Amino acid sequence: MTELAPLKFATEPPLSEADFEAAIRAVGAERYHDKHPFHKLLHGGKLTKGQVQAWALNRYCYQAGVPRKDAALMSRVHDRELRREWIHRIHDHDGLGEEPGGIERWLVLTDGLGLDRDDVTSMARALPATRFAVEAYVRFVVEQPLVVAVASSLTELFAPSIHRERIAGMLENYDFIDDTVLAYFKRRLTQAPRDADFALEFVKKNARTRAEQEACVAAVRFKCNTLWAQLDALHHAYVTPGLVPHGAFVPA
Repeated sequence: MTELAPLKFATEPPLSEADFEAAIRAVGAERYHDKHPFHKLLHGGKLTKGQVQAWALNRYCYQAGVPRKDAALMSRVHDRELRREWIHRIHDHDGLGEEPGGIERWLVLTDGLGLDRDDVTSMARALPATRFAVEAYVRFVVEQPLVVAVASSLTELFAPSIHRERIAGMLENYDFIDDTVLAYFKRRLTQAPRDADFALEFVKKNARTRAEQEACVAAVRFKCNTLWAQLDALHHAYVTPGLVPHGAFVPA
């Protein structure tokens, strides 16, 4: 569960839109997962190919979970225009017509890293903590008030910088990475800002009380923690102390 807005905010006046947005953005400055030690290693070329494989295999669980949480959110929406806007997020990940979608682009990455596609998509060898974190995010979107559920997607505000860093760092530092396998991140450079701008405006307009605003800020904090927890698990299993749970992926 998220850190709920303290009761003391129930009687306080709402923040201005500018201050509300600043509070949301401050969460990213404090806790977005670009600051995690595992990402520093990944982008700095300090990981082995096997460790990069472990990251890509586990991250697939999150990629596959995103359209599920978006479908869960849409099932709660009575506003047709909001559904029409939100549905493109599912198309972005699952694909539509000739557009293969982000999940397919992620599988191009795992293919390029030498992982078996069926092994990746089964998620059977992902870390238990990875799968728990992803399911916690899906359940959060199912259970929280709609505006709070939408707010949890606002980590997309911080995503373009990490994608740019990842593209540059991995191309520079790993001879087994090329432009083709990084297509997912290049596409997200344009998709994430579009999605984040819409969600931010929705949250600013629909979180009308101070308590609702604080719950939305807490939702962004929850999502950052979810992403951070996945990297904690990767670091613990594949960097130090290097304790891979039974049945999880073991690099060759």
